[in-house]
Amino acid sequence: MSIEGSVAPGFESARREFEANFRERGDVGASLAIMRDGEMVVDLWGGSLDAAGARPWRADSVVNIWSTTKAVNALCFALMVDRGLAAYDDPVTRWWPEFGAQGKAGVTLAMLLSHQAGLCSFRDPATIEDYYDQPRAAARLAAQAPFWPPGSRSGYHAISIGVLAGELFRRIEGRSLGTFIAEELAGPMGIELTLGLPASEEARRAEMVAPPELGTENMLSPELNESQLATYTNPAVDPLAPNTPAWRECELVSANGFSNARSLARLFGQVAAGGLLGAGTLAEATRERIAGVDEVLGVPARWGAGFLLNSDGLYGPEPRAFGHSGWGGSFVVVDPVRRMAIAYAMNRMGTDLVGDPRDQALIAAAYA
Repeated sequence: MSIEGSVAPGFESARREFEANFRERGDVGASLAIMRDGEMVVDLWGGSLDAAGARPWRADSVVNIWSTTKAVNALCFALMVDRGLAAYDDPVTRWWPEFGAQGKAGVTLAMLLSHQAGLCSFRDPATIEDYYDQPRAAARLAAQAPFWPPGSRSGYHAISIGVLAGELFRRIEGRSLGTFIAEELAGPMGIELTLGLPASEEARRAEMVAPPELGTENMLSPELNESQLATYTNPAVDPLAPNTPAWRECELVSANGFSNARSLARLFGQVAAGGLLGAGTLAEATRERIAGVDEVLGVPARWGAGFLLNSDGLYGPEPRAFGHSGWGGSFVVVDPVRRMAIAYAMNRMGTDLVGDPRDQALIAAAYA
């Protein structure tokens, strides 16, 4: 197994840890990239697109990045706010009157994006296929009673934020998030980033590889609260869902972005270097909206307007760092102080929603 790509002087430790991920931490195929001051200082890839090792990972290979897609969602909303189409304190009902049903009239854009709306999952029985029909799923969630009083706490909307944000964005901006990403970000920048994946791009797609232990026993614990049970089991999400055509044919900005580390680092490297967004908008997008033990995650979390804010060194030593992590290991971190973005995308999933050991090793190496 060979590692390909380039590393600038001073970032050799990043390559060492990337190699160690394969040698010691079970990686099958992956990419790592770091942008600093607008320059790509690390651009690495290696391994294979499948567990059998039949297809090598290439420079332009893409993989499902799960909830790292939420960082892209947060950026798209920030761009919309930056252009004056909406404000974070606007009520969702300004564009989506039906959303205000059952005590949700006071939910703002920022509250929705920071997982405070209380719509972490469906109340009625659901399957993952229900999320594939975004208009129907959005209407169903909008009519639903929240799991907790909106604004009182955060509760990670793992999948549901995809249809809620997708519907709201379309109502405000006019385009779907997938179309917006293609026309405003991926196309102009020449990066690999899509919601879902066109059949024409199949040859570049890495297959998801399930971890040896899924950790699902914790998701079925009788100690879980109502919100956690609903999020984790209604529906339960198969870690291999991205390998199915139905998953790749829908737009689900909470979880079905396809990209690679180079593309994510280039995109968020611009943000880190002061581009794409006005300084005021970036400050608002990354301002702490709520903090504390998350109702669904069960651990402390700090949320901006869609971005996960650094806490307890999750995203390195810089307190102002932000980004998002994806189920199983992928992540993007933005450090606006050092003007640096770090991204990692892989196909062999770990069991963590955040804080995967591979992530922590790579982030530490970026700051070494």
